[in-house]
Amino acid sequence: MAIELSKEDRAQAIESLTRYVLENLDQKIGNLTAGAMLGFILEEIGPSIYNRAVSDVKERLLMRVEDVEFEVHEDEFQYWRKFDKRK
Repeated sequence: MAIELSKEDRAQAIESLTRYVLENLDQKIGNLTAGAMLGFILEEIGPSIYNRAVSDVKERLLMRVEDVEFEVHEDEFQYWRKFDKRK
């Protein structure tokens, strides 16, 4: 599954990459170079980050599903117990 960014997010990412390279590597790159770098990062590294996020969400959802039994559990066959308590 290809990781796609919205037009706005892509523009912000390119701007951020351009600034990062300038401030940390002391080199000025243009939007075309930053866009190519972003494409590489999304294609090469993005899936690892995405898969980790999916794994983390799966783990949290499984924990929540396990909690459901305790949160909404109702004891069965309780009708007669209320009368037995009166005796």
